[in-house]
Amino acid sequence: MPKAFTPKVVTANHLLAGDVIYQTADGWSRKLEEAEVLTDEADADLRLIEASQQVDEVVGAYLADVAVEDGVPVPTHFREEFRATGPSNYAHGKQVELS
Repeated sequence: MPKAFTPKVVTANHLLAGDVIYQTADGWSRKLEEAEVLTDEADADLRLIEASQQVDEVVGAYLADVAVEDGVPVPTHFREEFRATGPSNYAHGKQVELS
């Protein structure tokens, strides 16, 4: 029996800056809470294809599992939690914003 589809977001890295970015309904954001949550598998596949074709802006696009808490997507896997908060070598970028 196939595994049930769970909510996802499209994520990638910004081609020039290298930052983790998330696909929104009308572009890209560096904030997970602004990501478009995809609940339909066919729609998610289509959005991933669209993201993968934006080779002048993004690299490494893929679907990441999320849960929705109070209307906001949150990571369900350690890797995605780590990517959402930024590098861990010292506080900068997103880590400073979250403090």
